[in-house]
Amino acid sequence: MNVLIADDHALFRDGVASLLRAWGMEVAGQASDGWEALEQARKLRPDLILMDIRMPKCSGLEATRLIKTEMPETKIVMVTVSADEEDLFEAIKSGAAGYILKNTSGEEFGRMLQSIAEGDAPLSSGMAAKILAEFARQDREAPTTDGPESELTEREREVLQQVVSGATNKEIAAALVISHNTVSYHMKNILSKLHLRNRAEAVAYALRTGLVSLNQEEQ
Repeated sequence: MNVLIADDHALFRDGVASLLRAWGMEVAGQASDGWEALEQARKLRPDLILMDIRMPKCSGLEATRLIKTEMPETKIVMVTVSADEEDLFEAIKSGAAGYILKNTSGEEFGRMLQSIAEGDAPLSSGMAAKILAEFARQDREAPTTDGPESELTEREREVLQQVVSGATNKEIAAALVISHNTVSYHMKNILSKLHLRNRAEAVAYALRTGLVSLNQEEQ
């Protein structure tokens, strides 16, 4: 995996770069602010960008929006000290594929990065719960028969329910007795049909529209 590290603290960037190289990943480059991250992304076309939120000149959130507009295939994961819900939700809306807090252990950080390669959306402990709690509190709109959700197959709905429950692709494959590649295929179809960019948006959409619910498995 080819990785770009964007953070305004050089010592942090160097530390993360050392970890990535030790895990066999390629560090394509580094950036100290949002504008530089955009320039480096254009030049290097990395597979993954680890993006801080608070940076001078251009924030990580703004840089994420700009990069995803030009390079939607590039995965961006926020790596930040902020556990603020507003930053979390704004990151998701901007197109971030994950949200990792800087107090995460090196071992857990490594597992999260590995999960990206498997198609999962890495979220630090508590962040996923905040997403689910926020959208569960919102008034759910009744799904309409002619909405995009009506295009989902029964199997795609089952996969989406598993995603909402917090399951990884590997766990979904085991639960539904299908292959990991099949899960990835269904996820791509779900995102395409619902016009969404990532798993976090899929969870938000499913809960907001009532397509699936948090307690559906218990019913």
